Amino acid sequence: MTRYGVLAEVRGLDGLADPEGLAVERALPALGFAGISEVRVGKAIRFVVEADDEAAACAVAGQLCEKLLANPVIERSSVSVPALADQADRAPGAEAPGSEGAGR
Repeated sequence: MTRYGVLAEVRGLDGLADPEGLAVERALPALGFAGISEVRVGKAIRFVVEADDEAAACAVAGQLCEKLLANPVIERSSVSVPALADQADRAPGAEAPGSEGAGR
């Protein structure tokens, strides 16, 4: 089995109120930031999965999102598993540049 670093992102569904995102957006002009809109706040959860291959790691992470990390009534989730070459010599939790994965 191989260890795969996973990034699960959980966001509120489009069309639902995001009071935290709205608070951030309202604060931006006072901090000197202009031209930023539609701010949404979510969660990023990083963990390591032991699996036979990247597809299996992605599947396990997707199931974890569906059963525990995201509330499917109000949230959606996506999972990123960096390419195997990017995994070498990387500490758990370290970011992989340009990693993208299957959406959930």
